[in-house]
Amino acid sequence: MTKAFSANEKTGSSRRSTMGRLFMLELSGGRIHSMTPEGGDRKVIVTNCRHPDGIAVDVAAGHIYWTNMGVFNLNDGSVERSDVDGNNREVIVPKGGTFTPKQIQLDKKNGKLYWCDREGMRVMRVNLDGTNLETLIDTSQGDPRPGPDLRKWCVGIALDVEGGKFYWTQKGSDNSGTGRISRANIETPTGQTPANRQDIELLYDGLPEPIDLDIDPTTRTLYWTDRGNPPRGNTVNRAPLDAPPGNREAPEIVFSNLMEGIGLALDLKGGRMFVTDFAGSVYRADLDGSNQQTLLYAEGNLTGIAYAKI
Repeated sequence: MTKAFSANEKTGSSRRSTMGRLFMLELSGGRIHSMTPEGGDRKVIVTNCRHPDGIAVDVAAGHIYWTNMGVFNLNDGSVERSDVDGNNREVIVPKGGTFTPKQIQLDKKNGKLYWCDREGMRVMRVNLDGTNLETLIDTSQGDPRPGPDLRKWCVGIALDVEGGKFYWTQKGSDNSGTGRISRANIETPTGQTPANRQDIELLYDGLPEPIDLDIDPTTRTLYWTDRGNPPRGNTVNRAPLDAPPGNREAPEIVFSNLMEGIGLALDLKGGRMFVTDFAGSVYRADLDGSNQQTLLYAEGNLTGIAYAKI
């Protein structure tokens, strides 16, 4: 595979920063942890979450946002916000506003939060204050919610705000090789609905079990975790954003041997990635997968992760 990822791979001590913070979600304990990118100064900042899965940081406002999946067969998912230290907690999307929300992304420029609703079979967004809740994609094709067909479950999401696109994963059944990654315009075409919009592009099909996504807009690269079986599963993958449909090479695996990879966060200025897996580990590596380090091990079932320079 031809590599075009060199711009952010020239890492070194001058590009590293110890001022950043990691925020990790522990699904099994219903908690949010924070620590340095080196694994130090670890603390619990939020407790009593309801199966937290996705997290995003608004550095300028000093907020973190996260999703609560709730009970998987009930319509009781929610989105919350707090200060980065866990204080001033408040509900943005109340229980039942979304079914089982997963990865969440912040569009600070336009004041929006985007997330995937797994059993709800949707991609959704809302204003940062909780107003104007919208469905952008509905993959249900008339199925009842909670969705019985795992191929229609939407899980991970990434935003290319400048390019006017969002990307999402549909995981498929466990290790079934029916996972896919698609993209669509941020704005729904006039006269179309979330269920019948015609601007959806299928980028990859037949993946083991793709989960969380992130984008490097400088190199126009898409990164994602896959929690399926090896050799293509339990990995972090990357691929060019702009390769034409029908002429896409196989994704490049840059990190392997995860134990059900879930969370993914890129530190683009530092040229590195952070990854969580369901076995409870947090990893750090350069964007090309080199210099891999384990920061935490066997710390409950970890889901989402976010990095911010604070």
